[in-house]
Amino acid sequence: MEQETYLSKEEIIHWLKEKDANKLASLYARADKLTRKLFGTKVFFRGIIEFGNSCNKNCYYCGIRKGNEKIFRYLMPKKEIVETALWAYSQGYGSVVLQSGEIDNEKRVELILEVIKEIKKKTNLRITLSLGELLKESYLEFFKAGADRYLLRIETANKSLYEKLHPEGHSFDNRIECVQNLKSIGYQVGTGVMIGLPFQTIEDLAEDILFFKKLDIDMIGMGPFIPNEETPLFSQKQYCMKEDMFQLSLKMIALCRLYLKDVNISATTALQALNRKGREIALSSGANIIMPIITPLKYRQNYLLYPNKPCLDETAEMCKSCIENRIKSVNKNIAYNEPGDPLHFLNNGKIND
Repeated sequence: MEQETYLSKEEIIHWLKEKDANKLASLYARADKLTRKLFGTKVFFRGIIEFGNSCNKNCYYCGIRKGNEKIFRYLMPKKEIVETALWAYSQGYGSVVLQSGEIDNEKRVELILEVIKEIKKKTNLRITLSLGELLKESYLEFFKAGADRYLLRIETANKSLYEKLHPEGHSFDNRIECVQNLKSIGYQVGTGVMIGLPFQTIEDLAEDILFFKKLDIDMIGMGPFIPNEETPLFSQKQYCMKEDMFQLSLKMIALCRLYLKDVNISATTALQALNRKGREIALSSGANIIMPIITPLKYRQNYLLYPNKPCLDETAEMCKSCIENRIKSVNKNIAYNEPGDPLHFLNNGKIND
């Protein structure tokens, strides 16, 4: 395994099925070795601002789905979104993520455009958007206004499985087209999947990794499927794979690093919901990005995609201090005031700065 340029699908499947602790430790160590070769000890911050939880989609797994009538819907005002981003900038963050449920109308597009322009006027932060499937024209407007990155998770590359996770009116083909539109515009593009879904197989996860390469993705954000009782998929949780979900998530991170090489890979917050040291373990297994939640405290309880979400009662300052200590515990350092652009994007010659 040490000499090949890329793992084969069969080798990926083999590692996803591996249960021997010593062999898995060697896999994680190898992924960490490559990560350190590419990035040194640097870990890049992405401050997440969850600025609105209304959504037009009704995905069967998501806590803020349109059909969930038990949550209070909110939308942060422009001033508050910008002030939160300015706080991140003052703390040395190199990037922020503007994340919300999917709303595609003229009023929402205008709000986001104004926010992007205001942040760019006052900072040199990289701006990542995570707003779901929108018209190509909207993506282009955001890019021209100064947005740098876009994260659109596909959740699974298996079309038939995707259709089991979504009601009618949710198109797998449209989602892929959106990813391709983003790439054609010039965004640094990220995607990802849920790990341990009902009906999902190990072969599906292997195909997900191959799919990331096929689409030439720059950034990967993956997390374990954590059933939310306010969603239709909650009743299907007994069909989840028996493989330990946390270990399976680590395997996916490590294998993505070894197969995709120079992409950015997030140690997602959901990992900490399964293991209190989940994010730092991921940073020792191939991940190089961490995304502290900087959403104002008063909104966090209403942005619950999954239960047991960490950091709901911690201020942005507390989260920053906590994560600093977590990162130091694995002998890595926060790359303050650095944008952390994906090497994959840079290596393709898409920007020169």
